[in-house]
Amino acid sequence: MAGGIGSRFWPMSQESHPKQFLDVLGTGQTLIQMTYHRLRRLVPDSQIYVVTNERYADMVKEQIGIDDDQILTEPLRKNTTACIAYASHKIYNLNPEANLIVAPSDHLILKEDRFEEIVNIALDKAASGDNLVTLGIKPSRPDTGYGYIQFEDGRDILMGEVRKVRQFTEKPNRELAEIFLKSGDYYWNSGIFIWKAQTILDSLSKFKPKLNALFTSKGNDYNTDNEQAFINDAFFNCEDISIDFAVLENAKNVHVVLANFGWSDLGTWGSLYTHLDTDVEGNAVIGDHVHLFESENCIINLPKGKMALLQGLDDYIVVEAHDILMVVKKNHEQRIKGYLKEIKKKDPEYFEGK
Repeated sequence: MAGGIGSRFWPMSQESHPKQFLDVLGTGQTLIQMTYHRLRRLVPDSQIYVVTNERYADMVKEQIGIDDDQILTEPLRKNTTACIAYASHKIYNLNPEANLIVAPSDHLILKEDRFEEIVNIALDKAASGDNLVTLGIKPSRPDTGYGYIQFEDGRDILMGEVRKVRQFTEKPNRELAEIFLKSGDYYWNSGIFIWKAQTILDSLSKFKPKLNALFTSKGNDYNTDNEQAFINDAFFNCEDISIDFAVLENAKNVHVVLANFGWSDLGTWGSLYTHLDTDVEGNAVIGDHVHLFESENCIINLPKGKMALLQGLDDYIVVEAHDILMVVKKNHEQRIKGYLKEIKKKDPEYFEGK
């Protein structure tokens, strides 16, 4: 899934060039390239499909070089349910026995060998019955930007175990997130899902029949010249809803594999901070002429050649990119998406063509 704009990673991530196509870690690879090479360990190149907004199709082609018929384009963003419905119906049309790994394109996974082991455990569980399987990550902090999975029997936890899911809670407030963290039987929802094509299509038919019907071919649509027009019509008319709300919160056949493979969704500047080197004051600095005084625990990302003097900052994010400067407290980073919406209302001319 590569259609998002990464608005919480603004201003580095722009609608014209979102974060999945950026080398945010300085590794020489963009996030979508890292994701593609990781999935090649599990499936043949010819069986990797990318669902993205139509304006990013050329970027996908340029960065990972897959065939045109493996790039599925959305005319507009309608969240993960529409994205998954499209890909699932198309692949089911090719192979009704297919197993699917649904993965965001912009996640960081440090332990790829362990990731491969965990996904194979999930594939076995998905194939053994009509099971919807997600990968859960042990929370390290009471983060309010993640969904939480409560699983049955939280005692004697072993990584790689499969547990029945009791409930999902999407993005709780701080107080509730702290309770979840202490309880021990809540894990973060990684947003990586494994299931049979037939199982997810049955679930969509049960819980979102109108949306599913829009993506259900009435004839010769998928894998033909008619596909794009058919899909465009489905997207323009379908509901905007995440797969968590549409299916996973309602289904009774959901399981979670308790995972430990060095995961981060890199959804915010704070999540990136944990993967950057810091100085003795806890500042993570990207930039060759940044001078900090009496400042600690900050994230600074400035362009090459830019000089900055920063004094008296504690727990701030300071980023300059694309001629935009952003200064926000770290514990307010979940507000960036909302701030950006307000800025676009107040200064719409600036964003024209961007």
